[in-house]
Amino acid sequence: MIGGATKWAIWGVLHLAGAVGLAVLATTRVQAGDADVATLASAAFAEHCFSPYMTAARADDVLAPPGARVDFYDLDPFSDAAPSPVSGRAATIGTDRRCEVAFDGSFADMAASAAIAGLEMEGIDTEAPLPDRYQPTDGTTLLAARQLNPRRIAVVHVGIRPGPNGVETFMVVERLMPLEPAQ
Repeated sequence: MIGGATKWAIWGVLHLAGAVGLAVLATTRVQAGDADVATLASAAFAEHCFSPYMTAARADDVLAPPGARVDFYDLDPFSDAAPSPVSGRAATIGTDRRCEVAFDGSFADMAASAAIAGLEMEGIDTEAPLPDRYQPTDGTTLLAARQLNPRRIAVVHVGIRPGPNGVETFMVVERLMPLEPAQ
């Protein structure tokens, strides 16, 4: 027969083990949730952010799985859609469009692969010189400029940075204002 003190010791160890197990399970579920959000948001970015027909209303519908943050504006749409005003952080000087998705966790390699796949899906593969105002940050995985047409350049930036809940992965494409025609 087990004595009272021994019973309480065993009960305490089991209780502690159960608490630790729940904590590990909760952490695993959060990480799996972050990975799910990262996968969905990266795919949505690749599928929609390079489309010239994206609007702010559509961005909210197709780019923001629960847990992802979206920043979108298009001041000069290619289609007959109404301009989408700047509603997130200030517009980058010299741009008229931003499509950005950010989500918790460090998933920059996966996000960069998705961004490259999105460029390829849209046939945006002609390299362009990166404007001086774009510089890599400490967390940059991808920073590149691509020629959209003879007068338009897009800059794609993917990496990690501090976010509202710790480290976040960001994916952004900005369309620069038209270049002046050659004289």
